[in-house]
Amino acid sequence: MTRDDILEAAALVFRQKGFHGASMADIAEAVNLQKASLYHHVSSKQELLVELLDRALFLLTDGMRLVMEQTVPADEKLRLAMRSYLQVMTSNLDVTAVLLMEHRSLPPELHARHIPLRDNLEQMWRDLIQEGVTSGVFACADIPMAVRGLLGVLNWTITWYRPNGSLSPEQIADQFASMFLNGIKAKAECRMMNEE
Repeated sequence: MTRDDILEAAALVFRQKGFHGASMADIAEAVNLQKASLYHHVSSKQELLVELLDRALFLLTDGMRLVMEQTVPADEKLRLAMRSYLQVMTSNLDVTAVLLMEHRSLPPELHARHIPLRDNLEQMWRDLIQEGVTSGVFACADIPMAVRGLLGVLNWTITWYRPNGSLSPEQIADQFASMFLNGIKAKAECRMMNEE
């Protein structure tokens, strides 16, 4: 029995039952341990939760860091960042669902430790949008609002994404990127063509 096995089981149980609805007995059962034996590996549900939150943020941040190192125009970098983000999320559905849905379950002292990691990831997205504004590729009056909207769209994907669905994470990211970069309003030329 490895710690990774326990963390994967905890992520699944937290995703299915919610942090407050899950018990250490549920997690122990998921890894075929007695509850008392589980306490030899971890001290509490909170310990598991904070480790899962850290793990999810590290995965997302590592992917974002690789994208930010690329020397491509900001619009292409944004598309790559969206692909990376959704790939990480959909490849780690249990862990990322815990990140998005259960972070408020942390006690105040652990929540305070978690916030800088989350803010660091958000700052990378802000830096990417700012890079596009500075280079003239983007026109954005409120970068924090743009990032909140973008992450809201990406994060909500885990509530409806299905691994056997008709679109891959990359295809979903590309569609979102096109909507984000180009909007959904028809251009004047396209409207005129459609009216003829």
